[in-house]
Amino acid sequence: MRLPNKKILGFSRNVFFLGLTSLFTDISTEMIYPLIPIFITTVLGAPVSIVGLIEGVAESTASLLKVVSGWLSDRTRSRKRLTVLGYGLAAASKPIIALSFVWWQVLIGRFSDRLGKGIRTSPRDALIAESSSREEYGKSFGFHRSMDTLGAAFGPLIAFASLPLLHNNFRLYFSFAIIPAAIGVAVLALFVKEKIKPTKVETLKLGLSSFDRRFKLFLIVVLIFTLGNSSDAFLILRAQNVGIAIGLIPLVYFVFNIVYALSSTPIGSLSDRIGRKNVIVSGYIIFSLVYLGFALVKDPLMIWFLFAAYGLYYAFTEGVFKAFTADIVPADRRGTAYGFLSLVLGIALFPASLFAGFLWDQIGPSAPFFFGSAVSLLALVLFMILIPSDSQI
Repeated sequence: MRLPNKKILGFSRNVFFLGLTSLFTDISTEMIYPLIPIFITTVLGAPVSIVGLIEGVAESTASLLKVVSGWLSDRTRSRKRLTVLGYGLAAASKPIIALSFVWWQVLIGRFSDRLGKGIRTSPRDALIAESSSREEYGKSFGFHRSMDTLGAAFGPLIAFASLPLLHNNFRLYFSFAIIPAAIGVAVLALFVKEKIKPTKVETLKLGLSSFDRRFKLFLIVVLIFTLGNSSDAFLILRAQNVGIAIGLIPLVYFVFNIVYALSSTPIGSLSDRIGRKNVIVSGYIIFSLVYLGFALVKDPLMIWFLFAAYGLYYAFTEGVFKAFTADIVPADRRGTAYGFLSLVLGIALFPASLFAGFLWDQIGPSAPFFFGSAVSLLALVLFMILIPSDSQI
């Protein structure tokens, strides 16, 4: 059931306010995230492999929970409650990282943050689809990614401006991150409206049997691709390794996020016109070239261009993946479908991050990126062969 199409700036009311919630939440998260690898390795003195462990556990937790929360939102027909709970948990996790003095405490903080993400993401994405017409799936998911990523762009910019004023006091700086997170939860609770009355649906089972072959093949391709796509924390460490000063890391990450934010809505709209498959193929090609660039880069100046190109890759894939999923799965199973999509990402991300840390420590900083570039090409070939064109959907 699609919600009433009341528009704000050309988007449905729910899509607009869910975007605003993500804007504030990602300001909060990205105030901290680009600095966590440096905090772990320099302030707490842990090895790079611990960064891979923490990010693998954190992201896998989120992905495992997304399938359960998505199924639960399908079964109860109540998306908003789970979405509010998830954003609330993420906000409450911020002080834990600020108070961390050993690496396993950071793990608890990241785990708590991703726990909230795992609970909220699938119900939220299903709510976006239900608040949009099929002809505007790409536009709606693109707008949400734009707002989410605009917040992610402002977060590092705040870090760049604030850390010197706080004499690089990471813990004091981290403690301020709860403020925008709380604003985001308030916007969600007050302004997002769910018209579907909560009611338990007994027949929905937690499994893939009710989905057709197209969705299952899509999951296989995503799984293979993600085995080479480790945590973005390794890109941050690579920037530092090449010679980018610690104080400039948040600004580099800002470049990535602002390109991603500005590109997501127009690229999402483009997928509505020329087809999702063409856009996703382009995104995979960009990723392979960017990872190859990170493997070969020696000049710190090139890091800025690579992060910008990496933002373009995200714009070509993240929102379009979700629009493509909405195209090919039944409306009453979308929460579960988004959960399985995230589950596959998480299953692959854990070993991908651990293996990237191993390659970095045992072979060198270029090794994880050569590996990721090669795996993405394999996934690209499989996607072109196995996934039907949009005209066949």
